[in-house]
Amino acid sequence: MKTIQLAIKSLLGTLFFLLVLFISAGRINYWQGWLYTAICILSVFLNAYALKDKADLAAERAVVKSGTKSWDKKILGLSAVILIITYIVAGLDSGRYHWSPPFNGGVNATGAALIIAGEVIFLMAQKENRFFSSVMRIQTDRGHTVCDTGIYKIIRHPAYFGNIITALGIPLILGSLWGFIPSAVSIILVIIRTYLEDRTLIKELDGYSDYSSRTRFRLLPYIW
Repeated sequence: MKTIQLAIKSLLGTLFFLLVLFISAGRINYWQGWLYTAICILSVFLNAYALKDKADLAAERAVVKSGTKSWDKKILGLSAVILIITYIVAGLDSGRYHWSPPFNGGVNATGAALIIAGEVIFLMAQKENRFFSSVMRIQTDRGHTVCDTGIYKIIRHPAYFGNIITALGIPLILGSLWGFIPSAVSIILVIIRTYLEDRTLIKELDGYSDYSSRTRFRLLPYIW
């Protein structure tokens, strides 16, 4: 039930954001938007499929529970606003007013590939970590422990790395140079969230400090 609830919530949220994109574009025959829509909806269903046998994880991700850090709520709210702005700017640009020069199909395809790669990394992180929450909280009610296997051996916050790759792909797939401005802001927010979450986990989650010593990089392999 929680898996279905989460899937419906994710699908409705995705459709809302896509509606903003198409309204901003001012037309239905916006093939970049439809390509992006197809990838987004596929991602929702793949995420639901990945959680079909993980009711406890779906329940964790379905709602914001007590113990969530207040700073994380603020960052998530701001991130949602920035995503809406990204869709508005990209839609007005490539769909309606054509402020940016035309992108060739290869650039759009590169954007699609980046988004798919980002989503795959996100799903890999979710599959590996049974404490993969939508928000930053220490899950004492679920016996929270450190995940240090799979992709978590390479970087400590792989899902956020996937989010950054996806953010880079959105302006490319939609064909909007101006879209890189809000996307850059969203990437900055991911970096800030990573820093705050990592600091919190070191302080509050048993074993995380040792894990951070073994896995040096927080977000960007061989960089930071």
